[in-house]
Amino acid sequence: MTPTDPATVLLCYCSCPDAASAQAIAEALVGERLAACVNRLPAVHSTYRWQGAVTRDSEELLLIKTTAARFDALKARLLELHPYELPELIAVPVQHGHEAYLDWVRAGVDG
Repeated sequence: MTPTDPATVLLCYCSCPDAASAQAIAEALVGERLAACVNRLPAVHSTYRWQGAVTRDSEELLLIKTTAARFDALKARLLELHPYELPELIAVPVQHGHEAYLDWVRAGVDG
């Protein structure tokens, strides 16, 4: 599969300011079948430049599993729900993995 193949599984990264927003986003994405699974990693320490200043925050990182076919809908919904002005959303195509798990991801986002 190629990165543009609709069946390609994507691993998406998204940082959230707190546990409540991370949980709300995770539940919405899985509940609406935009993601098959979302892992929440608490206490991620982020350093970045924002509005001209170096900023440090403790955030929750979401690891979101979806497909290329569902990415645009996932992105639109995440941007609606996310409290940040400029949310991080990065999608990486999965090139190798346990095929049974990847099939499970695909089935989890098929309506």
